[in-house]
Amino acid sequence: MSLAIQTDDLTKHYGSQVGCRQIDLSVGRGQIFGFLGPNGAGKSTLVKMLAGLIKPTSGTAAILGERLGNIGVRRKIGYLPENFSCHEWLTGRQLLEFHASLYKMDRGTRSRRIPLVMDLVGVSGAAGKKVKTYSKGMRQRLGMASALLPDPDLLFLDEPTSALDPLGRREVREILVGLRERGKTIFLNSHLLSEVEMICDRVAFIRGGRIIAQGDPGEMGADHMVVELQLQNLTGGLLDKIKASARIISSGGNTVRVAVANKEEIPALAEVVVRGGGRLYRLAHEKVSLEEIFISLNKEGD
Repeated sequence: MSLAIQTDDLTKHYGSQVGCRQIDLSVGRGQIFGFLGPNGAGKSTLVKMLAGLIKPTSGTAAILGERLGNIGVRRKIGYLPENFSCHEWLTGRQLLEFHASLYKMDRGTRSRRIPLVMDLVGVSGAAGKKVKTYSKGMRQRLGMASALLPDPDLLFLDEPTSALDPLGRREVREILVGLRERGKTIFLNSHLLSEVEMICDRVAFIRGGRIIAQGDPGEMGADHMVVELQLQNLTGGLLDKIKASARIISSGGNTVRVAVANKEEIPALAEVVVRGGGRLYRLAHEKVSLEEIFISLNKEGD
């Protein structure tokens, strides 16, 4: 597979603080890649390095087949930061004209691309209005339009749907899927794990500046399961016994949800409940969701 991004031991220090350390990633062309982690984990630091905004302390990376920082490659990259800064005194169209000039677009390309991307993200009706009148969601859409201006081969998006309502998030998902169908590569930072699960081909989890897991989101939970138990006589002592044999995700009323490594552990779990004095009325299991994997990884120690 041809790679859009490849990093080897990519590291960034801020004085004595570590932003990212020893990042090894491979992102294939034409993929939507989800990059997940808690606040302060190093997501934005990595994106800024890959986009050429900050220099790594050590390690190497290749973007679209060229070394990190290649000027020709940077013209093929679109980038939407988490907090898109706007010149509020400009109209939406004028702001995109300004960004197009930074991309050194000729007049003909500007006149073609600006209406196209504004229509794509749903702000064409506000093209002549000043940005200061835009809602937070409209500004986010305008930022997406700016990132799409050069028709990039590689698109970095940092929380692109954070300010959007459910309909807006669905529209963005459709845009991203459409871009993938055209062979574009999208590197997506997001806290909305259900959305990531719906559209991403691969995901990676980062914590404390390190990659702690990566793979196909549909397969990452294949070796782990969530078991829901409905029972009576759920005492503190019984809960302790369950906790000793499986990791409890949640408990309340007569329902307990636990994580097990595989379905072979389920009969032993049921036996623990019965021997502990509980009356088991229902037991159901399902594959672990991406959200539960995320929570589990961030609760575990190194």
